[in-house]
This record gives sequence, C-alpha cells and structure tokens, in this order.
Amino acid sequence: MIDAQLKKDLIAYSKTIGIDKIGFAAADPFVTLKDRLIKQQELGYQSGFEEPDIEKRTNPPLLLPEAKSIVSIALAYPSKLKNAPKSKRGDRRGIFCRASWGEDYHHILRRKLHLLEEFIKGKVPDARCASMVDTGELSDRAVAERAGIGWSGKNCAVITPEWGSYVYLGEMITTIPLEADQPLEDQCGTCNKCVDACPTGALVQGGQLDSSKCIAYLTQTKGFLPDRYRDKIGNRLYGCDTCQTVCPENKGINADHHPEMEPDPEVVKPKLEPLLTISNKQFKAKFGSIAGSWRGKKPIQRNAIIALAHFRETEALPTLYQLLEQDPRPVIRGTAAWAIGKIGTDDAAEKLKEAQITEEDADVLNEMEKGLMFLENQST
Repeated sequence: MIDAQLKKDLIAYSKTIGIDKIGFAAADPFVTLKDRLIKQQELGYQSGFEEPDIEKRTNPPLLLPEAKSIVSIALAYPSKLKNAPKSKRGDRRGIFCRASWGEDYHHILRRKLHLLEEFIKGKVPDARCASMVDTGELSDRAVAERAGIGWSGKNCAVITPEWGSYVYLGEMITTIPLEADQPLEDQCGTCNKCVDACPTGALVQGGQLDSSKCIAYLTQTKGFLPDRYRDKIGNRLYGCDTCQTVCPENKGINADHHPEMEPDPEVVKPKLEPLLTISNKQFKAKFGSIAGSWRGKKPIQRNAIIALAHFRETEALPTLYQLLEQDPRPVIRGTAAWAIGKIGTDDAAEKLKEAQITEEDADVLNEMEKGLMFLENQST
C-alpha cells in the first residue's frame, strides 16, 4: 500500500535539511538503460570507473531485496568563481571543474541521504534503505530522470528546470512503496550546442558519450595522456565543463546557497608550477577535501605539466628540467620531456639529450624524442 503521507513528510523534511529537489520513482528494472549500457560496452565507450555488473546497475532489487521505491535527490552547486585570481605569464594557473568546487560532493550528499534514512526509520522502524552517490551501482542520471528531477540532456547530464545541469545527484532505494513522480519531457529540442562544442568529439551524438575521449575522464587517468588529446586539455587539471557552460539551460544560473560548496579560488584555480613539486602531505592538506583529489596528485601534476606547455611557460623550464632529471615516476619525467620540447628554448635540446644518456624507460625515451622533434621543427 502506497504511503502518501510519508511522501509528503519526506518532501517537507528534505527542504529543512538543504535538499534542493527530491523525486520518487518505482524500483523496477531499468530495461532501456540496460540495453544502452550493453551497447556502450560493445562499442568500448565506458570509462572503466563504472560498476562493471550491468545487472546490478539496472536491477534495484539485486541491491536491496523487496525494493519498492527509489528516492532521488539533487543539490545545486555554484557555477561562478568569485574573486578568481588571474592567470598571467610567470604565474600561470590551472582549473578544477565546477563539480570539484568546495567540499567533496560525495560526503555532502551522503550526509543528506543518511538524514533521510534516519527520518524514514523514525516513521517506519522496519523499513530498509540503501543509499548511494555516484560511485554506487545505480545510474544516478537514470534514477533522477525516472523520478522527475530533470531530463537527460544531450550533454549526458540531467538538466533540471530550476538549476540547469549544475546539480549533484544521489539516491536511496527503500522497501517502502511511495507514489512515483512523472518524468519530465526532453526539452533539448533541436539544440546541439554541447555536441558541437565538445573539444574531443566525445559526445558522439546527443545523449551518447564515448568516455574514453571525454576530457573529464582523461584528466583522471594515471598513465601518459594520448598525444591527440594533450592540446585539447588546455589548463584543465581535473574535469571539463564545456558541455555545461555552452548549454542555454545553464545561462545565468549560479547556486551559491550551500556554504560547504563555495570554492576557494586558490584551491580550484591553483598556480601550476608549485603543483609540480608539492609533497603528498601538502597535496592532501590543500586539495584533500575536494572531489578532484580522489586519484591522488600524479594525474594533477601530469595535467599541470601539459597546461604549462599549453601556455608556453618558459619561466617553468627550470622546474621541468628538475622533474626530467630527478622525478622517479616515468609519466612525470616523460610528460616533462614532451613539455620542454613544446615550450622550446635554446638550452632545451641540450637538456633533453643529456637526460637521454641515463634514461632507461622506453616510454620516457619516446617522449624525449617527441620533445626533440618539436625543437627541430621550431628551428627549421
């Protein structure tokens, strides 16, 4: 029997704990999503960060026996950086995407979901619940779409009428039957701005993403970045916002009513060169509280090196030479070699050739050759 009063109470309570939008969906299997995920897998479009078991991703009762409903929540996050420091020669800066501003959203949403669970159990003591955010088995986007939070945009984000796509999503499966909300109609229409603007062509078509090409994914990988994407990264240290910033539904929207989500400009738009020599302890102290730190400092440092090459930052060459000669990590040494060649000065070739003599890693030697080739091309 559907508990209409509990749904009303949950909606009212959600507002008191800072949830911007709440929706309700049946815990039926996600049949259409399953077909789409199988196709994505066949095409090799998955990132590898997802739950590999498609059955778990699409069948809520496998995660919570006797599941009847799913509660979907959305929290709006800021899109504008106040007092943003300037990036200038000799003092270049990188940028973290908006979803990594402020406190790690996983923690924020889990706290909200925990409060909802406690509220439900206070009303229905024998109720069972299972909550998840982003890294859980279910697709946050598919749940939110079914629960009427927003529609699934061509940029592969849920777009809400109130907050655009600048929302964090989480969900809770429960054994309580709650009346489902109506999904919203797709309102993207003929607009194709996000697909056209994607720097790497990762948006194959509206609503279909090849994750292996997506800058948001690429910035989180730990190995050498494929050559064809290095110039596309620009000064991005973590994530990419292009498909959101060009979306007309996001125009003029800036949710700044959650203090814990407010970004520290020096954290989310940090100086690049100091990142190259930052210790693990220093990295954790400065960046540990944001979502973009989850893969550790190496991907961020690699991306910072690429950003310095993007800016042709000659002032950073002494530090890049230091990495080339002393850093124990092949990815950092090799990327530094590539960047040195891209930046290119009179002594760059000599430094690369000196380092070649003692270098034993094949991948690093390959990057050194690329760097030398850049320099040779510049001189001809």
